[in-house]
Parts: sequence; C-alpha cells; structure tokens
Amino acid sequence: MFYALSAGRIDTGRFRIEEFLADIETLNRMALEGQLEVTALSAHAWPFLASRYRLMPCGASFGDGYGPCVVARRVLDRDGLRAATIAIPGKLTSAALALHLYLGTQPGESPLRRPAGPVEPYRTRVIPFDQILPAVESGEVEAGLLIHEGQLTYARSGLSLVVDLGAWWKRETGLPLPLGLNAVRRDLGDEGGRELTRILRASIEYSLAHRRQALEHALPYARGLDRERADRFVGMYVNGYTVDLGSVGRHAVRAFLQAGSRAGAFDIPADPEFVEA
Repeated sequence: MFYALSAGRIDTGRFRIEEFLADIETLNRMALEGQLEVTALSAHAWPFLASRYRLMPCGASFGDGYGPCVVARRVLDRDGLRAATIAIPGKLTSAALALHLYLGTQPGESPLRRPAGPVEPYRTRVIPFDQILPAVESGEVEAGLLIHEGQLTYARSGLSLVVDLGAWWKRETGLPLPLGLNAVRRDLGDEGGRELTRILRASIEYSLAHRRQALEHALPYARGLDRERADRFVGMYVNGYTVDLGSVGRHAVRAFLQAGSRAGAFDIPADPEFVEA
C-alpha cells in the first residue's frame, strides 16, 4: 500500500510523510494517545479511538472468506478451544474480536443475531504476533491466533487448523471480515483528512498498477515467505476494498463493530465515521 509514498513516486502536496513501522497492536496503543497523525489500526480498536480519529475509506484489509486462523497441535472443537489457553496478537486486534464472537456463539448461530451479553470466560495470553507460531509449536500455549504470514505457513510446523475466522464470519454473515483500517486524526480538520485520504488512495492505486516493484519493496518485511507466497498474501489483503470500502465494506465494518458491542467486547458507541473524500 505504501510503496509509492516510501519511494517518493507521488506528490504529497503540503504534507511531508514520515514512515513509521510497527506491529498493529503497537499502533493501536499509540493511537490511544494520539501519537500519529495518520495510522493503520485494527477495526476492533476504532470505538476506543473515535474521539481522536476518523476512518479513511481506503487502505483497509479485509478477509473475504478467509482471515485470522486459530491453530493447535491437535484438533479442538469449540468447547475444547474455550478450555484452552490461546495466544493472541493483542487485545485490540480485530482477530481478537473475531475470536471473541466465535467463542460466544454456538455452531450455526450468527454473530449478527446473537443476544446481548458477555461470552463464557476463556483464557488468552498476549504474545507478539511473530512469536505465536513458535509458542504453539513448543507447547507453551495450547492454541494460537495467527495473523499475517502465519496463515499460510502453519502447516509446515505440523499444526492443525481449528478455525479460519474469516471463513466462519463469511459463512455466518455473508460479509467480508474487516481487519485493518486506516485513520486520520481529527485535529487535522476536514480538508486535511480529505487531502491525506487522496494521497493514501493514490499510493495504493500506484502500487497496484506497479505490482512487481511494490512487491520488491514489501519482500524484506515478508518474514520468510518466498516471492510466490508473498504475492499471494498481498493479493489476499490488498484488493478492491483497499482502494475504496464501498457500501459493502462500510456495512461490514459497521456490522462487525455492532456485533462486538452486543457481545460485550466494548460498551461505547460503535458506529464508524468515515472521511468523505
């Protein structure tokens, strides 16, 4: 997404863009303090950030029939997973909210129609996302919630898939699963938000049009993926929803957050507000 900005391929107008790289949970926590003018964040985190940020209608990552995966060394059913210790990549990640919704429903019960109320307790341990796979392999935890490249590589370690949360969400709701979004700080004003949204969209469009060069730029961050798998991973999460959420994407974000609110994941307003660019 950010290749064109990083490589200086597009005009950023009156703005100087300084790139800051961190895992998504770190960015979520920094956004709680308003430290970044524009940031990627988890869809799950936005209700906690609504007073500081508005969402951009571009730059999103959706899992459309696929998404974060729970894996274990042995096959577990939903009750078995509720009894296990599950490594998660952060409490504010969208993956963690999807897991919360999954464990709070029964098979065949849609999370969009679930009665309000908290789920039965289950045990999680926050572990950096790139250390979850080794933690499951070693037996440090019984199950792990994988985001990023681990979704494509867990089978190499002899682990079993417990649930693909993106596939489950699509099956039960018919919607793509919103994972990462981009947001702009409110104190930049309406016009600043619109300008920065246009700049980000221009970078995404340029990068998609120059896919080979953009992939070369991204490969150093691919954590062991070969070119073919990296290209596949990019195709999973940088797509039409990334260029513009559209009505389906906006509806999916709203439905995901409303489901989280009904399930007791947060008790603050969850109706998303987007920059109109």
